[in-house]
Amino acid sequence: MTELRKLGTSGLEVFPLALGGNVFGWTADERESFAVLDAYTAAGGNFVDTADSYSAWVEGNEGGESETVIGRWLKARGNRSEVVIATKVSQHPQYRGLSGANIRAAAEASLRRLGTDHIDLYYTHFDQPETPVEEIMLALDQLVREGKVRAIAASNISAERLQESLDFSEREGFARYTAVQPHYNLVSRDTYEGPLRDVAERAGLAAVPYYALASGFLTGKYRPGTTVDSPRATGAARHLESERGRRVLAALDEIAEAHGASPATVALAWLAARPTVVAPIASARTVDQLPALTAVADLRLTDAETARLDEASD
Repeated sequence: MTELRKLGTSGLEVFPLALGGNVFGWTADERESFAVLDAYTAAGGNFVDTADSYSAWVEGNEGGESETVIGRWLKARGNRSEVVIATKVSQHPQYRGLSGANIRAAAEASLRRLGTDHIDLYYTHFDQPETPVEEIMLALDQLVREGKVRAIAASNISAERLQESLDFSEREGFARYTAVQPHYNLVSRDTYEGPLRDVAERAGLAAVPYYALASGFLTGKYRPGTTVDSPRATGAARHLESERGRRVLAALDEIAEAHGASPATVALAWLAARPTVVAPIASARTVDQLPALTAVADLRLTDAETARLDEASD
């Protein structure tokens, strides 16, 4: 059985791959979503990441579709206590921003959709610099004190605002952030490596990176001359235009062949071994896509392989 990892100072223990819920209610219907969730938990997974805004960008959707699908699955399987559910606030069309009143209202709406009395990990989805950290942290602290949220975290936040938030929590004795969710992968390192990671490291925060596979580019299915049927194909394929992207693919191919693994598994293994990273996030639209993701739990790269990927991605 895969050993779970401690999620910062939260007391939560999670599988080394978080299953992204952005596809549920979007490119995966409820039946497909249930099948993916079933397969993920059968492989030992216990960490599901979503947001209240998923998938408001789809015509006819209003936001909250992913949470609703997950809530129905939790009810159908009766496994709420076995799964760590992470969701986020600030981007739902009806609950925009991080005012104290909005955080509380959005959390209640998420709890209803998820069909649960608590959220395990609650993120501020996109920081709102115009909102004082004091107001944000007070609202989050109240949710923790009421038992509606077990731990809090921040996504898409600057190093300065993260440090300011941590300092305020420390000073006031409030709940403090225990995790951070940055955009981070082999072809996008600058967004996290540097001041933001320095703050996370000093504070003992866990990193749970999104776009861990660069919108699918690091799966290796995007090659010169190939066409991939995916809503994210344009974003992924642009990495082929850079020399770094091509170098990274070549290194992934070489190491994947040595391990009899897929490029996706190698890319996730590199990320999972980075300082502060506890569980990269990756989503699967179908059950067939899942084994390459969950295999990260069993793949350990050598120092030489890690150095090869570091060099290719610099």
